Amino acid sequence: MNSSVVPIRRVFRIVNGGTPSASPENWDGDIAWATPADLAKCDGARILSTQRNLTPVGLESGSNLVAGGGLIVSSRAPIGYVVETVKSTAINQGCKGLVPKQDIDIRFFRYQLSAMTARLRSLGQGSTFLEVSSEALASCPIRAPSLSEQRETADSLDVATAQIDSLIAKKHRLVELLQLRIDSTVFAGIRGKLTSQYAIRIPSGIGWLGEIPEHYSLPWIGAYYSTQLGKMLNGQAATGPEQYRYIKNANVLWDELVLDELPMMTFDAHDRKRCELRNGDLLVCEGGEAGRSAIWQHGSGIYFQKAIHRVRPRTQGVNRFLMYCLWAAAKQGVFAVEGNQSTIVHLTGEKLRAHRVPWPPIDEQEEIVSLIDAERQKADSAIAVLAKQIELLHRRRRTLIEAATCGSPVVAESA
Repeated sequence: MNSSVVPIRRVFRIVNGGTPSASPENWDGDIAWATPADLAKCDGARILSTQRNLTPVGLESGSNLVAGGGLIVSSRAPIGYVVETVKSTAINQGCKGLVPKQDIDIRFFRYQLSAMTARLRSLGQGSTFLEVSSEALASCPIRAPSLSEQRETADSLDVATAQIDSLIAKKHRLVELLQLRIDSTVFAGIRGKLTSQYAIRIPSGIGWLGEIPEHYSLPWIGAYYSTQLGKMLNGQAATGPEQYRYIKNANVLWDELVLDELPMMTFDAHDRKRCELRNGDLLVCEGGEAGRSAIWQHGSGIYFQKAIHRVRPRTQGVNRFLMYCLWAAAKQGVFAVEGNQSTIVHLTGEKLRAHRVPWPPIDEQEEIVSLIDAERQKADSAIAVLAKQIELLHRRRRTLIEAATCGSPVVAESA
């Protein structure tokens, strides 16, 4: 093999994938079956396992194998993930297999194709969704230097990328530790350990909460707060008159609201009165990550869907303190254990109102919130710096691989 640029078909045979029928005889065997979602988890590396496996019957009826030492490329949804196989792996229709036709160092081509994401995506065609055809992939130009150069380049990249990956992993670990520090601060705050360190502590009687200062009470949430689920989305509401923007579960993050391109549905006068949002309302997710919550501070004219509880104080209370109580409970797995392995967890209105929370005096609630917010601001600033560093390391890694395997833009020889 010389150092010329050639179409992929000169080096690899293209294998198409597929999905067998749902018949039980096709599934839960010993043959790994890769989808784009599986590739996303190990993009640019080796694929060791897949979410689902096929039986020999399933393989024969609806898929194809890529032997160990080959490559799998996602050809749609999305285009451009690249992994190396270490054992024979079947693929679905969203993937293409690349089986070597000659003696090569597969690492070199894994690195090279992983640096060609933009080029691969430019090959996609289709009106419903973009997909790279077998012919387009086979015709895509790649560099094919001598086997000795492939090995030398791959050996060098193995060392260099391992160093970068180690740095990235350490920075991700620092981010995790900072996030744990935030969670620990929230938990300490609601238990009075930031403000009432010297108070006499007594058992709360609530397993996840432990001891609390003796001057705290433990009311049910429903004693001090009213809760209201929003309007259910259905076909009639989605297309009917009086369309208004609304908040759904996915818009509510921890202490953050994502308000880009809010969806719309029908809210008549009765619905609007029942589902209005006011500044200061606490929005609590009923499902998904049950208990996830944020404060509404964006005025009127926006409503909310049934997957969200709107929580309002009946008497004086600090909604951010309640949000932090829910934060601590959720991180302790309190809401998760209310479901089971076969049931999606739902934090119903009845369950939410029945939960007990620590309740210090209002001025202490405000002090606790202020201390937690300050600690979070410091941690979030550090996390932002680490995120930027991680982004730069990923960029350096991509640039290094591209320079070593792709070089400057080239035009392939004819097939």
